[in-house]
Amino acid sequence: MLNRRSDKLELLRIAEAVALEKSIDKELIIDSMETGIAKAAKSKFGQDNEIKVLINRENGDIGIFRKLTVVEKPENINTEINLQDAIILSEENKEKKIGDEILQPLPSFDFGRIAAQTAKQVISFNVREAERERQYNDFIDKKDSILSGIVKRLEFGNIIVDLGRAEAIIQKNEMIPRENIKAGDRIKAYCYDVKREPRGQQIFLSRAHPKFMEKLFVQEVPEIYDGLIEIKSSARDPGSRAKICVKAVDTSLDPVGACVGMRGSRVQAVVNELQGEKIDIVNWSEDPAIVVSNALSPAEVQRVNVDSVAKKLDVILTEENLSKAIGRRGQNVRLATKLLNYEINIMTDAEDSERRQSEFKEKTENFVKNLELDETLGQLLVAEGFSSISDIKDSSPESLMKIEGIEEETAKALIERAKDFYLKDQEDITKRIKDLGLQDDLINHKGLTPGMLVTLGEQKILKLEDFADLASDELTGGYDIVKGERIKIQGYLEDFALSKTESDELIMSARNIIYKD
Repeated sequence: MLNRRSDKLELLRIAEAVALEKSIDKELIIDSMETGIAKAAKSKFGQDNEIKVLINRENGDIGIFRKLTVVEKPENINTEINLQDAIILSEENKEKKIGDEILQPLPSFDFGRIAAQTAKQVISFNVREAERERQYNDFIDKKDSILSGIVKRLEFGNIIVDLGRAEAIIQKNEMIPRENIKAGDRIKAYCYDVKREPRGQQIFLSRAHPKFMEKLFVQEVPEIYDGLIEIKSSARDPGSRAKICVKAVDTSLDPVGACVGMRGSRVQAVVNELQGEKIDIVNWSEDPAIVVSNALSPAEVQRVNVDSVAKKLDVILTEENLSKAIGRRGQNVRLATKLLNYEINIMTDAEDSERRQSEFKEKTENFVKNLELDETLGQLLVAEGFSSISDIKDSSPESLMKIEGIEEETAKALIERAKDFYLKDQEDITKRIKDLGLQDDLINHKGLTPGMLVTLGEQKILKLEDFADLASDELTGGYDIVKGERIKIQGYLEDFALSKTESDELIMSARNIIYKD
């Protein structure tokens, strides 16, 4: 009809071939052809017409129709028709009622160059979209697994991988540094995301993700695959070093030995795939102190102070073991921090002792100065675990009387003094906040105490926007390695014992408010 010299069945054969090649439904290809021909027909019969094309699935006949709605009084002859004219078109329309649609046959025509191009574009677009949808559905279940493919090409530092029925991408930052990959190489990678994208690849792979190492261990260690050994956590510095924490579900097994394998065969297979990345296998324990001691190997840890609420670990060791625990450029302690999800502070025995003495002295001076106590009583309170005036304010006379040398009258007087100081201190802080010029959005930010607000104001952080631009290390402090030396960085709110998690939450909630648009 459209081209009398062509075989009518040619369209059906083309649809079948494309459907087979692209692994998509043949019906969808024919629907796309109908849409493409309808768009081309509009340029022939007028854009105001609503064109419908029907391709016979048996013999390939193509019918072109104008879709009309039956109305009493037509206002637009391109889209409406009265019932009498509809019956004239076809006796079959006698059964039609007002509001029904009829199809008016249109004459066949030969495609012009522009109309043919339009039809081709529509068909190509629909086929491409169907192919992308098929790829998404095929690979969404393969997310969080290792996929293998052949490197097809390199684009702007990214790698395009041919997976057979689809293409995936390994972005530049998801590759192992200094890894030499060429077109034609067979490659393994971890599928960390599959998402619908209007253009470009939809399947995202990674060779730098910690899960890639975990999945390789699952492949190489049958005990992990069978569930007899469990991977608790992992951390990687891609291309350099990694740590993986394992637990034996079957207590008769040695989880570290099973992962290492006979003469290191199992772990070596993983190391080879990761381009020589050194892997530390750490035995897991319920006690974070034991885990951190294992994770900081080869450093020998003397003791660990655990703060489970703030998720902090103070690791104390000798001067000789300090550099081993920290590692080159802080790598060892950084990986251990990721592995445990605890903030780890490395310090020598002398530093720990000095810190304890300093804290003891500061707390004692606070009690002596603000509660007007003698030094002996102040030291006694600190030694019994009272850290702040608020602790004394909130305590009962009975709890204070348990301390040797404190009688009921003294206990009541201490609590009364603490309450009086607290009220006066709150009034002073409120006035100080006002004098510093802090804005209401920062003052009302959930999680910031009046004391924190004063400290922030003294650092010229007056608006919520200023606070949102901070990094968590600027709040909590920490250590940095500068020219091989470990340097202490003082945090703005370090005196308030904020954990890194708490500081992250404070900053992120501020950013959500400031940058919500």
